[in-house]
Amino acid sequence: MMREKNSTVVKFILLGFSEFPKLTIALFSIFLGICLMTLSWNMCLITLIKLDTHLHTPMYFFLSNLSFLDICYVSTITPRMLLDFFRKYKSISFVGCTMQYFFSSLGLAECCLLAAMAYDRYAAICNPLLYTAIMSPSLCVQMVAGCCISGFFGSFIQLCALLQLHFCGPNVINHFFCDLPQLLTLSCSDTLFFKVMDPVLTMIFGLTSVLVIMVSYGYIIVTILKITSAEGRSKAFNTCASHLTTVTLFFGSGIFIYMYPNSEDYVSQNKLTSILYIVIIPMLNPLIYSLRNKEIKDSLNRWNKKLFS
Repeated sequence: MMREKNSTVVKFILLGFSEFPKLTIALFSIFLGICLMTLSWNMCLITLIKLDTHLHTPMYFFLSNLSFLDICYVSTITPRMLLDFFRKYKSISFVGCTMQYFFSSLGLAECCLLAAMAYDRYAAICNPLLYTAIMSPSLCVQMVAGCCISGFFGSFIQLCALLQLHFCGPNVINHFFCDLPQLLTLSCSDTLFFKVMDPVLTMIFGLTSVLVIMVSYGYIIVTILKITSAEGRSKAFNTCASHLTTVTLFFGSGIFIYMYPNSEDYVSQNKLTSILYIVIIPMLNPLIYSLRNKEIKDSLNRWNKKLFS
């Protein structure tokens, strides 16, 4: 245990995946591959949307910002996780721990962005004639800026509270990053404020975003059911399917992590679920929005013709 003379813990030990020593190289290779695919796929999607004027619509503007958040997500935690696979002493300073909470602001911002994307789908399907007037470029920029500012503000509150905590006892964190619930159990300070603040932030960001999404899709479902042709209903539903899949993965993993008790029985599940929303989901998002998206496929075909004609 590493302490200063006043018995204040200045470094923490991250156990990471040390319970699987024989799988070190395999796990490193898998996560490195996923990381590289996530960065390349999301960067390609952003570039495609930027270069193709056919994709200069609110839906793809939000999608490009989602891809940017996913790139930041992976770049915040994954490099450190990969480095720790080959370090004997996986120590991280308290300052390093606090810096990792940048990913918290990204998660809160993505939570708000998914709600904004649900509203965009509501405007497109329920008010198609007024869609361009409702989702003006200035409003889209303001919505994305609002998501980022809100996420930063929520994370900043957490960070300020974290800096007030005192650590004087055990300094071992059984995770691959500074997991907040485990940090709280290691603190010698009163964590009542955190126990109150977390549900409040969950209410503000999580439940508010879910409410916006549910109300938007409630109106969307009613509108789709009024469409007489099967082709029209299928087309309208397909524009929402990708977003619904992303919402389910994002909020599903979040609910599992923050609703279950922080006991030893859930440490392994917690790590697996953290991998899902920190590593896997950012990789899947560009695929989810591309594989069944006709406009993305048409755009790729146009660029293939330009490049190889």
